[in-house]
Amino acid sequence: MRTILSCLLLLLFCSPKATVAQIKPEWTTSITPFQIADNLYYVGSEDLASYLVVTPKGNVLINPNLASSPPQIRASVEKLGFHWSDTRILLNSQAHYDHVGGAAEVVRETHAKNMVMDGDVSVAESGSRTDFLSPSPNVLPYAPVHVDRVLHDEDTVSLGGVILTAHRTAGHTRGCTTWTMRAHVTGEPVGTMRNIVIVGGVTFWSEYHFVATSGHRESYPGIARDFQHTFSQLKALPCDVFLGAHGSYFDMLAKLKRYPQDGPRVFIDPAGYQEFVADAEATFRKALSEQEAGAGR
Repeated sequence: MRTILSCLLLLLFCSPKATVAQIKPEWTTSITPFQIADNLYYVGSEDLASYLVVTPKGNVLINPNLASSPPQIRASVEKLGFHWSDTRILLNSQAHYDHVGGAAEVVRETHAKNMVMDGDVSVAESGSRTDFLSPSPNVLPYAPVHVDRVLHDEDTVSLGGVILTAHRTAGHTRGCTTWTMRAHVTGEPVGTMRNIVIVGGVTFWSEYHFVATSGHRESYPGIARDFQHTFSQLKALPCDVFLGAHGSYFDMLAKLKRYPQDGPRVFIDPAGYQEFVADAEATFRKALSEQEAGAGR
């Protein structure tokens, strides 16, 4: 019944044409949940990443994903042996439909406190209608969800002795958030702590305008500066375990092929993290230069 209701909500808030164009098969294909660190688990789909942080005082869920995702995420949480009702805090990477579309359902079922980065708050509470790209076939609406706590850059979220730090890495959305924490990776020597980075988002598409021209304004004032700050911030973050809002960011499926032999240590990839950030920054700088050249004509 929950699956049916979630699918009806998705159909209600998304046009059929956009839904067909935007919902990728790998976003809804389930995979077996797995452990990343002693208190960190992956409970998402093949590509839409969702993470469960387990603490003695209840659990933190990062990314409720699509409107249809909560039943899949719940099934993964319970398959690991944890209780869905123990979800105390809900976080996200960005306020797009593929990462917070299921937030209202998760909050309704678990009564978790929903915490969102400043810049994405009105987007979440309006169901994406205040997104700077809205209306757009690439920014589908979803069920609005109340925000219990507004986060700011470098704020921490604490529960049961676990601390997560919110880094505002804006550009993709105004409040796009990269999460960091420290944890022991299962299989490593006792006492070894690793820096874990969950990248919020660094991509853009043709609708993003970094400079104003006679034909259009910037997507939002300061968007280019936000992207530049994001890359500077990401490059400065210490990273051992590389994760992200999409599994494709950190080659999750390829790494999982080695998981049966090597365990969670397959996600220790500082070089891969630096390469990902460098490639994303190069892509942005190329697009920015092209737009600046076009604006000067």
